[in-house]
Amino acid sequence: MATAVTTAPTPDTTHRTASLPVRAGLGLKPEHVHEILDTRPDIGFFEVHAENYMGDGGAPHRALAEIVSRYPLSLHGVGLSIGAARPLDPGHLARLRRLIERYRPQSFSEHLAWSTHDTGFLNDLMPLPYTQETLARVARHVDEVQQATGCRMLLENPSTYVLFEDSTIDEIDFLDAVAERSGCGLLLDVNNVMVSAVNHRLDPFAYIDRFPLDRVGEIHLAGYDETVDGAGDRLLIDAHGSAVRADVFDLYLHTIGRSGPLPTLVEWDNDVPSLAVLLAEANRVDAALADESARRGAPLRLRA
Repeated sequence: MATAVTTAPTPDTTHRTASLPVRAGLGLKPEHVHEILDTRPDIGFFEVHAENYMGDGGAPHRALAEIVSRYPLSLHGVGLSIGAARPLDPGHLARLRRLIERYRPQSFSEHLAWSTHDTGFLNDLMPLPYTQETLARVARHVDEVQQATGCRMLLENPSTYVLFEDSTIDEIDFLDAVAERSGCGLLLDVNNVMVSAVNHRLDPFAYIDRFPLDRVGEIHLAGYDETVDGAGDRLLIDAHGSAVRADVFDLYLHTIGRSGPLPTLVEWDNDVPSLAVLLAEANRVDAALADESARRGAPLRLRA
């Protein structure tokens, strides 16, 4: 269990992110932008990766500006390297702040991971040992991001393939402690829960039952790939290249059954299908959110 923590002061923010609508959202793909602007599909929000829009102008920004004029925006970072032993990159933070000021997203999130070492950058999200030293560093970095950007961020649980022998804190306790210290929220990736649970022979439903769902501002869903490890056991890979698997969706239903409806992104980043296929996935999520709202006696309004 995590030891007692000291809550950091609330970030002195100027441009706090608002809440996303309690709807399904999709990642914004360049090949779909014109169709979206032409047809105006009924979707709750779109997400973009911050690092794809850190240039000053050009076609990507023109398209995103049009999208943001019509839909709420979730901004998802993949390059801050929150868990790295080195300091955060001040240039990256400055670019991120400009992007947030420009588009005022309803949500900003990053990963519990690291991707930088010395002067190098790894094109992957690497896991962390869960120790008191790592906890202090991650909480400090999260607080620095929130102070620099002027908004509260959500921290995403990782998908993992190895466990560290020197970890002394349970993952859920670690995330809860970071949120307690920094004042950040959490992004619960249900697909990541399934991937990690299967890979480490854990119970994904027990993980959700222990997770601090009151801190969650957004949920992610995605499809995984499956293979076998050297011992012939199942090995799941967080691939984002297919529809949400049935077991992940069942886990999602269990999650919102405990948390209540929450904004939910369907991630599909590789082998991207047609917009119609993505909208069908979003409609499935919207139906689940509406059913859960009705079960709680508070029907969800899905249409503007």
